[in-house]
Amino acid sequence: MISAASKWRAFGLAAAGLLIALPVLAQTANPQAKKGGTLIHAHVSGMDHFDPAHFCTTVQLETGMHMYEGLMMMGDDYSSTPMLASKAEVAPDGKKFTFTLRRGVKFHNGKEMTSADVLATYQRYAKQSPNAASFANVSSFDAPDPYTFVINLKDTSAVLLEVLKTPCFPLSIIPAEEAAKGPREITVIGTGPYQFGELVKDSHLIMRRFDGYSADTSAPGPNGFAGRKTAHFETIRYNFLPEVSTRVAAMLSGSADLAEVDADQIDRFKGRNDVVIEKVFPGCMHTIILRADAGLTRDVRIRQAIMAVVDTEEMAEVSGQVTRQNPSLLYSDSPYYTGDQMKPYYNQKDPAKAKALLAAAGYKGEKIIIHTNSVYAYMRAQMLVLEQALKAVGVNVEMRVTDWITNANALTSGEGGWNISMTGYCSQPLLGPQQWRPLIYGHSGLGKINDADVDAPYNRFFSSMDVGARKAAWLEAETAIRSKAYLVKIADAGRTVTFKSSLKGWKPWYALRNWDLWRE
Repeated sequence: MISAASKWRAFGLAAAGLLIALPVLAQTANPQAKKGGTLIHAHVSGMDHFDPAHFCTTVQLETGMHMYEGLMMMGDDYSSTPMLASKAEVAPDGKKFTFTLRRGVKFHNGKEMTSADVLATYQRYAKQSPNAASFANVSSFDAPDPYTFVINLKDTSAVLLEVLKTPCFPLSIIPAEEAAKGPREITVIGTGPYQFGELVKDSHLIMRRFDGYSADTSAPGPNGFAGRKTAHFETIRYNFLPEVSTRVAAMLSGSADLAEVDADQIDRFKGRNDVVIEKVFPGCMHTIILRADAGLTRDVRIRQAIMAVVDTEEMAEVSGQVTRQNPSLLYSDSPYYTGDQMKPYYNQKDPAKAKALLAAAGYKGEKIIIHTNSVYAYMRAQMLVLEQALKAVGVNVEMRVTDWITNANALTSGEGGWNISMTGYCSQPLLGPQQWRPLIYGHSGLGKINDADVDAPYNRFFSSMDVGARKAAWLEAETAIRSKAYLVKIADAGRTVTFKSSLKGWKPWYALRNWDLWRE
């Protein structure tokens, strides 16, 4: 079954009648782990809601995945792995996907999860989520019995299971009665090992162990966001500490068990045997977003001028993080990696080209707005470099700095009058072209302008059964995305994580998970 799952991840529908069951690569749960106590996680930001169909930021994901689960979730190797489903069967024509649900799974309110909840969740998602376009090919969702859920497609899809595991706008199952509610109006009720306790804005989030949790006992241990999860700590408390210096101080004083810090802060922990430092790579991909559906940046020449001044090496250097230069929107181990073919659109640092493009666009000194935030120092530092580079070629730039939630919401909504922003895309470069689409289309406004140079190859990517054709389609789509400067790639970045040496069970992965951790 492992080889089948891996083959699906790399090549799509390689065989008819594919069945994916639980992998056996997961690490065995530690029977010696101690239960009880509170884990204090010094976290970079608060969050404003826990509606999984509407969240996509890392701060929402890393907290929310303790409370929510989906039918399919990412395994350690980023493969699509059954979680609330015990198996997934794909019809030979790739148009029917049948999920057998695990029995006895309980929601935090004590109700058993059935296919009625799954059906309501998926119907809500298809109407509300910013990622609803992923279900444009669906002809029907069906629940023929309490433990079977079926997705029927109009046309063959080679990547549907890959779409279902997405941690960005995750397909987390919620009770049917909650699914009837509007965006961000749901009560936080999931099936995860921890349940919602308390959220105090700008202060903290508390989650409590769900003693009714239905662990997947068919798996030997945790596996990415899937597998057999064990909640050892009674309580997890996320203290919101946006400033990296404050998170470092919390670790040094012993008032936090776990915190992400910047790489340039590592020297502050010299000689401290009570703190472990781990560098995790890959982490997130630093990317500039140019709003293409509003304001001056609707003009492709203005966007291309902005891309032309970007010095990726300088921007990576000021980020304070461990970075690597890479022209592609994917990593080199991806079957869709474009590599050298994206070099013409990467690290141009060409002020003369920028000036010529601005002149061709008839730019007359109108204001261009950069939106960044006060939480992520690496974003703010890199946007300051871009601000100076644009001013050097005669652009009238205004920098707006807000909190991260405001910045992230503006990225998704397009509101606020901004032209330029940036973020770190974490799961998209790991998971492939199908995961990039909702963010590229949503954040840049590309989804509102009907660019056939992007839409047509992307549609071929989703519909083709041939991996070679999908590779060619993605190359064509990314070339259009990059040449028209909807996104400007900066660099690949890692994460620097610190935790107390008394904290056991921690495993490096792209996301921070607090299940299967305990204090010695």
